[in-house]
Amino acid sequence: MANETTKEYSNGEIAIVWQSNKCIHAGVCVKTLPEVYDPKSKPWISPENATTEALIKQINQCPSGALSYYKN
Repeated sequence: MANETTKEYSNGEIAIVWQSNKCIHAGVCVKTLPEVYDPKSKPWISPENATTEALIKQINQCPSGALSYYKN
């Protein structure tokens, strides 16, 4: 089995969960919210750079299900 990484990033209201083994690198997240998702940065997800509503809308568009969220 390949290395599986699950990471969480929170803005205080919700936590974004990223599962590397599900990610197909479609780029929907980066194209939709480039101020939040920057693959060249560490950490690559900065949820504080968008509203919770915008984050939820974008996460729901993830084609692979690699991104999910839960409310804090």
